[in-house]
Amino acid sequence: MSYIYISFCFSLFFANPRLPVERHSRRRDSYVALCERIPMIIKISNLRDGVHNLSFDENISEIGVDEPFYGNCNVEVELSKSHSQIVLNAVLTLNAKYQCDRCGCDLKSTVKTDYQMVYLFSKEWNYTGSEPEDSGNINLTYLPVDADKIDIANDVRDYALIAIPMKKLCKEDCKGLCASCGKDLNYGECGCTKDEADPRWQPLEKLRNKLN
Repeated sequence: MSYIYISFCFSLFFANPRLPVERHSRRRDSYVALCERIPMIIKISNLRDGVHNLSFDENISEIGVDEPFYGNCNVEVELSKSHSQIVLNAVLTLNAKYQCDRCGCDLKSTVKTDYQMVYLFSKEWNYTGSEPEDSGNINLTYLPVDADKIDIANDVRDYALIAIPMKKLCKEDCKGLCASCGKDLNYGECGCTKDEADPRWQPLEKLRNKLN
């Protein structure tokens, strides 16, 4: 019975030889995006010229970051390839845990940022084994003309860290803590008497309020 079934399958295949080929051709880009890459590495050797969309959803450990981030890092990539260059636009979305800089409460936030990187295929790289001397642009990377992949993990890590806000607030009008008793003033006044500050300290007080 199994021999008959196998023979039947082979007969179907050879009777319709174009079907699996056409199906594979229609899904070529999906195959490249999902099957021919490992986390944060994009295979470019088999990519045709044109625009390709890729999606990564990896644990933050894959890109080498930890706190304040947690969970997964989602990266949506639009890659435009030509014979001489690749332009990569990426949108990063991560989850983060902070403490409010004013009242100290715990808060969770979604961090979203984007960046663009241009990869130029360079014959000089092939000859010398190093990037051209004028490669000072941080958004420009040179590749050997026979490069077969791009590793975006380092760029994703760097831009994720840059996206951490300098000022972390639970809300824009957070009132902070009382300097005397430590009560959270977002839940009402504490009743502490406010001593009038020495006017000589007013410029510093204004600067502190501006920074907070």
